[in-house]
Amino acid sequence: MPSHPGRRRTSATTESRATVVTAESTETFADLVAAEDVLLFVNAAITSTGQREFHSGEDEQGLSLGFLHEYLLGNYRDLYAATLALDVNDHNAALIIRNLLVTAGEADPERRRAEGRLIARRLALLPPPRVYRLFRELRRARVNNRRTRAIMRDWLAARPDLAFDAVKYRGAVKTAFRHAHLEPRGELGTFLFAPRRKAAYATPILESWRQAHYRQEAIYDLPYTVAEGFAAKHGIPRAAFLERIAPRLTRLERLRLQESARTLKADAVRADLTAMPLTRLTSYVLGLPPDDRVRRRAELTEALRAAARRTAGEQAGRWGRVAAVLDDSFSAYGSAQKRRRPLAVALACHFLLEALASRYTPLWLSGRSDALLVRPYGATPLGERVLDALELGPERLVIVSDGWDNAPPGLAGEVLRIWRTRLDPDGACGVVHLNPVYDAASFDVRRLAPGVPSAGIRDAENLVALVELARFAEGRTGLPELRAHLAHRVAAFLDAESSETAGRVTDEGDPAAGAAGEDVRRTPREDARRTPGEGT
Repeated sequence: MPSHPGRRRTSATTESRATVVTAESTETFADLVAAEDVLLFVNAAITSTGQREFHSGEDEQGLSLGFLHEYLLGNYRDLYAATLALDVNDHNAALIIRNLLVTAGEADPERRRAEGRLIARRLALLPPPRVYRLFRELRRARVNNRRTRAIMRDWLAARPDLAFDAVKYRGAVKTAFRHAHLEPRGELGTFLFAPRRKAAYATPILESWRQAHYRQEAIYDLPYTVAEGFAAKHGIPRAAFLERIAPRLTRLERLRLQESARTLKADAVRADLTAMPLTRLTSYVLGLPPDDRVRRRAELTEALRAAARRTAGEQAGRWGRVAAVLDDSFSAYGSAQKRRRPLAVALACHFLLEALASRYTPLWLSGRSDALLVRPYGATPLGERVLDALELGPERLVIVSDGWDNAPPGLAGEVLRIWRTRLDPDGACGVVHLNPVYDAASFDVRRLAPGVPSAGIRDAENLVALVELARFAEGRTGLPELRAHLAHRVAAFLDAESSETAGRVTDEGDPAAGAAGEDVRRTPREDARRTPGEGT
């Protein structure tokens, strides 16, 4: 950023299937401040979930994050909405949607329509429990205008199996229907509001729920989280229950239960590790005892590399010579709420960078050479490891760390400053710092050096996109280029086929297959008031 409010001429163009955006303007100091503000918020929205971190508590995280949401919404509403198209985490995506709906009166009709498209698309990508929780928050905030009800109605109508949702999230579904002034058709309405009234249901999953109160066999036709409560009620041994319910488990439920099932000798609960998301898989690996990791080395390594290759896609092998400095210091433990999360991100980045590079050198802060056995331990000698990496002459240097350089303090920043200003002023070696931890005190991820871009990261799957976004933090590009980048991402986000999310499975997701659920019917008042084109 310039040290005085100068002006400069900038031009940026981006093109997608549906949208062509050209940004050309005379950039002012205010534009540069706006670009920094947006990048500050994006880093926070990617990394922070409002939970306790190693260096800050839950209250600090929540207050800091809440301030950034209010600030960006109040000053750059259009850019705030556009961040829904970026890789912000689910917690912040729900906060953005809530804030846009709560303050809908502050936007003009055209802006509300643009926001509505972004909200609808992002809701389709969020896990169902997160969306239902958002609807409950909207009810508590008494946000019940026509537009909000239309958004809720369209999301419910798009659900592949509302009967399944009604069984798994009954209270939340009932709240959503009430708040949106919707009338569920047929048996769904009876099940939600008077479940004991019917002697039998024609919908299989509803009938299984009814029978599960007195017949053990029926519980194995229900979702795992619902069946678990009935199993406890009937006194079914845990091992026997897991063996029988295994076909109903989602892939992530299998991953969570696999180790406890192995202890109980419930062999039917086995996860296909090669199909797991990369960062989720590294979290699972780090939760295993070291002896188990050694014993299962071939299986775990194959699964991690398969996930990394799948994530790298067509970029595999195209990044040239890459060196990585990876943080496995004690602070990589995270917190009780985010246990080993920073270390899991670093391990996932290790395997992904291995797939992306033509030649790859990993440098763990602890000096370990066996990535499968890393653990959070010791100080953070970032400076020494950065020196070691730069001596290798890489084309790219990627640093994955929380930025708390303390052995000695500040050495990494000084090394990078001298490298960028004196030894490599032309940027022959691209250096980027990816930080998995939000620093509540600075309203940003902790940075290493002014000349080195830092970007927040939550999942290694977003690494390639984040490295691209990080270039905006170098001060070489400003608001027009950032707006063009956001416009490109928004266009691609909205143009993506809805089929991409049809089979999405989350922690609390539905099984991949399921029958179509009951239709959603509007009340007569909603039918009378609806105009063509109304909705999101």
